[in-house]
Parts: sequence; C-alpha cells; structure tokens
Amino acid sequence: MKLIDKLEILADAAKYDASCASSGAPKRSSRGQEGFGASTGNGICHSYTPDGRCVSLLKILLTNFCQYDCQYCVNRRSSNVPRARFTVEEVVRLTTDFYLRNYIDGLFLSSGVIRSPDHTMEQMVEIARRLREDERFRGYIHLKTIPDASPELIALAGRYADRLSVNIELPTPAGIERLAPEKNVRTIRMAMGAIRRKLDEKEAEPRAPRFSPAGQSTQMIVGADATDDSTILGTAENLYGAYKLKRVYYSAFSPIPQSPAALPQQPAPLLREHRLYQADFLLRGYGFRAAELLPASGNLALDIDPKLGWALAHREQFPVDLNRAEPELIARVPGIGLRSARRLVELRRLRQIRYADLARLRCSMDKLKPFIQTADYRPSGDSVSSERLRQAMSEQPQQLGLWPELQAA
Repeated sequence: MKLIDKLEILADAAKYDASCASSGAPKRSSRGQEGFGASTGNGICHSYTPDGRCVSLLKILLTNFCQYDCQYCVNRRSSNVPRARFTVEEVVRLTTDFYLRNYIDGLFLSSGVIRSPDHTMEQMVEIARRLREDERFRGYIHLKTIPDASPELIALAGRYADRLSVNIELPTPAGIERLAPEKNVRTIRMAMGAIRRKLDEKEAEPRAPRFSPAGQSTQMIVGADATDDSTILGTAENLYGAYKLKRVYYSAFSPIPQSPAALPQQPAPLLREHRLYQADFLLRGYGFRAAELLPASGNLALDIDPKLGWALAHREQFPVDLNRAEPELIARVPGIGLRSARRLVELRRLRQIRYADLARLRCSMDKLKPFIQTADYRPSGDSVSSERLRQAMSEQPQQLGLWPELQAA
C-alpha cells in the first residue's frame, strides 16, 4: 500500500481520540542545540499557543489492526473497515518531513493492539526513541500507552514522550465488562498507577531521568451505555485524585458502521459532552466537588451551564458582596472567571468595586447581575424565582439580555 493511502486510513482512524492536547508540555526549543522542532502551549490538531501561534499535531494510529473486539470501536477486530499499518521508519519519516515543511509541531501516536501489547508498545517507543535520538526531534510527542504493556516499556515511553495517556474507555467497570470484555479495568488502572509513581519519583528527585513532563491523561466515552453524568464525573474526580491526571477527556458516542445491537443507534448529544467539559473544568480549577454540580436527576442540565445551575440551586449564598466576599466565593459567581476574580480582589485593595468595573473586566454581565452586589449596585429582584432566572438565562439567543426586573435600584 502506498504511504499516502496508509496516511489517509490511519489519520481518519485516529479522529475518535480526543485526548491529544499538548497543554502542560514544557517549552522546548532547538535554539543553541542540535536538532529541530519546538512545541509550546496547547495543540489539539489545530489550536493556538499562549503567544498566539497556531500549532498542530500529526495525529495517527500506528495501525488500525487490533486483536480486541470492543463493541464501540470502529477499529475492532470484527469491524469491516479498510486496514493499514505503518512501519516504524514510515512514522519517523512522516513526522520529520511534515515538521520540516512546517505542517506540524509534534506527534500524537496511538495504535490498535497487534500480536501482543508489548510488541505494539515496543514499536511505539522505538518511534519516539528514533525521533529523539536519531533525528534530534525536539517537538511535542504524545504516546497512547497500551495498558497491558510491561512497566519497563511504559517507563521507557515516558523517557521520550512529553505526555502519556491510558484510556479508561468507559466510566464504569460494568460498562467495560459488557462492551469491552477483553479489557480489564484493573490492568488499566495499574498502568495509570505505574505512570503516577514514575511522575512522583521525578517530582521527588529532579535529577532523576526525564519522565513525561506533561503528565498523563485519559479519555472516556459518553453515551455508549446508560451511565449518568453523576457517575461519569464521580469517576473523573476519582481519577484526578488517585492518579494526578492532567486531563480527563470526554468523547460523545457516535454510532459506527455495522454497529452491534448492544449499542445505542443514536449519537450522544454533543451538548452533553460540552457540559461535562464545563463541569470538569469546575472540578479542576474552581474547587467544586462532583456532587455539588449534579441535580437530583443525576444528569447535567443541557439548557444552562453547570456553574449557573449550582448558583440557582444555592440562592441563599447570593448576592455576593464583591467588596467583602472570599476570593473562592467570588470565583463561583456565574459570569466571573478565575482571572477576573483575582483582579477584583486586587482592585478592592485600592478602592471599592463598582458595577462598571465588571464590564471593564469583560465579565458576562447578563449572567452575574442577579448574583452580585457592589458599592453602587444591588439586584432588586430578590423575589425573582430561580425558575424565572433559569428561563431568562437559558442559552437561547432570543432570551439573552432580558433583565428589566433586575435593574439596579
């Protein structure tokens, strides 16, 4: 098969993997050193770094042949799809050639499992080794770890890769047992634990050999079974605490060709995936707990974001006096982000915060109006029910900005 045909098949086969961001990677440069390539900031295929550069990753599978028959996977053993397989030399050549043509800033490499987990992992590690040692490539490398591979191979992968990831696949062990019976939750978590221990060793001893400086991540499929958002976020919360993950990625289930009967025939709403990402950010950045964000139904609301949902369910804590409240509570106000909360705390050391200051900070004024109090503003709609607020702030264009009953007194 021609190389261009392999690339078409194996790049398309990799599109379902969402965990390819380069966030958290150290700044790398070849300036003053032998080699080439640089990667900074965030890169998910085409994205932007903090300094405004557009970056991209070559996102491919080593092969879409696989000995596993996971029912939700388009590359499963029983799937009738075109198959292809790169050699180690082909991936190295593609990565270096694409970089020298300024197409990419790095490589995201995953693979189906061929022959054995160790055999597959050995080839992926060899690609990273050749790029680093033979080609002197200094760009970003993300390797998707094969869970059943030996700890020695995982340790070697971390020596060359900027980030490692192990897919948890589904939120619950029961879901994995039903839809991917050849995979083992214990093995997956053991691989995550091995990476966590190596990261801890490096943190404790900075002079220890380099190991995955951008940490590890994982991905789970949403909507392939009946698991609710409460369980999904609870699993994510556990993974963050147990394995120090940088990110948990969520992938809305999409029916695949010749989909097994055990799977839904309709795709999961992309808005549900979006709400899970919003809630996940609140877990990582704002100090929320998963249980705080979930309503009694166990699923996140689709018409409003999780932060607003929490505020409407806890009206007794509002309005928040921005001139007196703790920074953590200010950051929980809908429409005020972490950066704006820090700036407000800095500003009130100099003078009292006024309503116009929030607009200057580009806060979301439509959302925060009923939840804040400043030196010159207090919402007059204390009697407005949470349901009316929800209707007014539901994310529908025709309903945004309708606040006649909540103007300042």
